[in-house]
Amino acid sequence: MPKLKKLLKIFSYLTLFGIVVAVLGIGGAYWLVSKELPDVASARQIELQVPLKIVSAEGLLIASFGETRRNPMPIVRMPSGLRQAFIAVEDGNFYQHYGVDPKGIARALWEIVTTGEKGVGGSTITQQLARGLYLSNEKTFKRKLIEIFTAIRLERALSKDEILELYLNKIFLGQRAYGVAAAAEVYYGKTLAQLSVAECAMLAALPKAPSELNPIHNPKAAVERRNYVLQRMFDEHYLTQAQLAAALKDPDLATLHSPPVELEAPYIAEMARLEVEKILGPEKAQTGGYRVITTVEATLQNAASAASTNALETYDQRHGWRGAEGTVAEALLGSPAELDRALEPYWTVNGLTAGVATAVRAQELTLHLSDGQDAVVAFATAKWARRYKSESYVGAVPKSFIELVKLGDIVRVTRTQDGGWQLSQLPLVQGAFTAMDPENGAIRALIGGFSFGINKFNRATQSLRQPGSSFKPFVYSAALEKGFTTASIINDAPIVFEDASIDKVWKPQNSDDKFGGPTRMREAMVTSRNLVSVRLLDAIGVRYARRYIQRFGFSAESLPENLSMALGTSAAPPISMSRGYAVFANSGFLVTPHLIAKIEDNTGKVIFDANAPRACQLCPERLEVELNRQDAERAAAALAEQSGDEAKSDGGVLAPSETQPIKVASGIVLAPRAIDERNAYIITTMMRDVIKRGTGMKAMELGRTDLAGKTGTTNDHRDAWFSGFSAHMVATAWVGFDDFSSLGEGEYGGKAALPMWMDFMRVALEGKPEEILEQPTGVTTARINGNNGLLTSAGDSAGIMEVFRTEDLSKLGSSLGSASVQTESDPYELF
Repeated sequence: MPKLKKLLKIFSYLTLFGIVVAVLGIGGAYWLVSKELPDVASARQIELQVPLKIVSAEGLLIASFGETRRNPMPIVRMPSGLRQAFIAVEDGNFYQHYGVDPKGIARALWEIVTTGEKGVGGSTITQQLARGLYLSNEKTFKRKLIEIFTAIRLERALSKDEILELYLNKIFLGQRAYGVAAAAEVYYGKTLAQLSVAECAMLAALPKAPSELNPIHNPKAAVERRNYVLQRMFDEHYLTQAQLAAALKDPDLATLHSPPVELEAPYIAEMARLEVEKILGPEKAQTGGYRVITTVEATLQNAASAASTNALETYDQRHGWRGAEGTVAEALLGSPAELDRALEPYWTVNGLTAGVATAVRAQELTLHLSDGQDAVVAFATAKWARRYKSESYVGAVPKSFIELVKLGDIVRVTRTQDGGWQLSQLPLVQGAFTAMDPENGAIRALIGGFSFGINKFNRATQSLRQPGSSFKPFVYSAALEKGFTTASIINDAPIVFEDASIDKVWKPQNSDDKFGGPTRMREAMVTSRNLVSVRLLDAIGVRYARRYIQRFGFSAESLPENLSMALGTSAAPPISMSRGYAVFANSGFLVTPHLIAKIEDNTGKVIFDANAPRACQLCPERLEVELNRQDAERAAAALAEQSGDEAKSDGGVLAPSETQPIKVASGIVLAPRAIDERNAYIITTMMRDVIKRGTGMKAMELGRTDLAGKTGTTNDHRDAWFSGFSAHMVATAWVGFDDFSSLGEGEYGGKAALPMWMDFMRVALEGKPEEILEQPTGVTTARINGNNGLLTSAGDSAGIMEVFRTEDLSKLGSSLGSASVQTESDPYELF
């Protein structure tokens, strides 16, 4: 008995000594690393790197940018099976320990000793989180101590669910996917709620070796690891025997999935990304989880895309068949695998699918397509394919496929409306399209080229092309401001100018090389007479016109300092033309094109709101500003008249204060006035006539009376344009080649570009009521003689009604003595 007591005493001392040693050891270890322990107090506020998301006005995903793919998800939205899978394989005692699990460490050491392999990890989920948040992956004793003490601190700072949520959202799971929600999307194209038990287990299998041991790179090993996770779930009583058996039999169908883009608008996406990086900075923009709400509307963007594609393909087919894109040796035609390899470089573009000709008959063509299927093409779909000879000439209509394709040729086909196939080809021509709200400049749709995948150059915003006659409305607006009227007579006759700078003469011509003689200004706009435009610009002065036209948003550098400006030799991208035309559409206000409406952070808080300047013509604040402006203009005009300062009285220059948006007390930002509303109204009536009976008459097929616009074609048919608007939308269509080569004889704006504009407007204006600008105060109608532009009586057989600024009537002479002025009629019914 004394001996037993002695042994118990010794054991007690040894135990106490061990405890003391352990405490001292832990204390010493803590002292050793305490200064290097991170502060975990802010763990709840840790910002995970989340990609930038660009969405449409309706919230449809356009693009996601960022090195990492992550979609943070609250723990309550994570299925229990997913949480159980990770706990079972990574930390079975997660809800029992305090950051460190001695049993887990002992079990891991035992498995290493007995099997030589690491099965269950020795680090708890909390330790893994501590390492991922604050530490490196170096394998040293000191780093392990820091990890342990950091894990204990995390357990004191956060709840178990908060730790698990942070862990499951941060962990790297391969293929640039961080967090379980991103991994579910990457591997299975599913949300977390859609995952099966087996798929949950596969995600839980990934942390061991996410880059190598994943179902994309190593499917066999990944399934083995998944099955181990399922067994652990059964061992932890998360699965029944029947559930385990079913899950083990579940085949894994993992494939790489891209983010679920809901609206194809790649040029928009890139524009938005660059703009957000300017606002937030490049690194912050792509990692902060920001959501960018653009002004783009999905229906309109899809309409613009379809309109652009159709216009360019139609132009391309109009100019003939250029032949196969490539060839495959006939010896390989019997091997589908070889054909698939040959077609790999020819990816599908805008629905144009590449295929190898495996059988060529007179009236039927058989192709092996890049997606592995075979397509049969009827010759009836290929009669357009006359041989291309030049931009202006094509060969005879083909009689059979034998004239067009030979065995092994790689050609393109596209789906027909009835689900069949038709012969096609990739267009070489390019196009651009912009559509914006004239009220505030919000970009509703934008196309920068035929294919962003082929060429990322954004022609809608970056190209500098000559707008041709579509620039004339700005020159005519300047002429009105300088005292001309719609009834002014200008001689459409040959004219020659000497250019001393190059010792040459310039002889501008009309597009049809004909001359109309004395022509009223309205008719000159409707029929797009070049010589009249040149004479007008010469009369008002280039210097004055350049200053005035800058009111429409054009830079001084883009406007030539010579008379060629009358023919649209300035340099402008399509977006600038839409902005300029918006001034006419909104009664004279300069709005700024903008793409981003709002930016939200990852909590949904708005951190940027465009609050773009608006025309807001009927706003009470606008009415007050307009009254103040008119008073200031009258005072300035009187002062200029007294001083004889022509530069200040000619209307060509705006004071700096007049060109800036005006923020009013209500928070609304008012766009600055660019031109007088009467000027905008009169020019709009002229452009409505362009559509009703002029070069844009094809647009009458839309069946609306509230459309206005102007065609444009440059020398040698290098550029084809149409810009136009209604009260609801202003849009510009452009077609041309990147190398500035000719589109071909006869390819005017009304033929090459107008159909694109029409196809878009048909969708954009569907269901929208016709809205015609109200005749503003200070505008009246009067009867004039259509031949000489002078006021005339009601009995004059050549009499027509015309619109004028009230003060301009006094400048008109009378052709028959007694002039009849009519102010009650709606001039839109008279043109």
